[in-house]
Amino acid sequence: MPLCNTARGEVSVSLGGTEVRLCVTLGALAALEGHFGISGFEALGERLKVLGATDLMVVLRALAMDELPEGIGFAEAIAAVVKAFEAMNG
Repeated sequence: MPLCNTARGEVSVSLGGTEVRLCVTLGALAALEGHFGISGFEALGERLKVLGATDLMVVLRALAMDELPEGIGFAEAIAAVVKAFEAMNG
């Protein structure tokens, strides 16, 4: 797996026993706005507060820099998404 570019906000997380790089990019945010049918960072922030399991997988796929493994647990998925958004904020 390539090294994380921490200056860009990439993080390495363990999902399903595999190390995966995640990064909150402008493209990922745009994809999430499109998926949820909303516009704007404030609306996206509110929508991300009420994720279901399917939505959580959509978010992970949008942020993933690598292929996601099978068998991802709910708690590790939530922790990974939180870590990625924390890295975005420096």
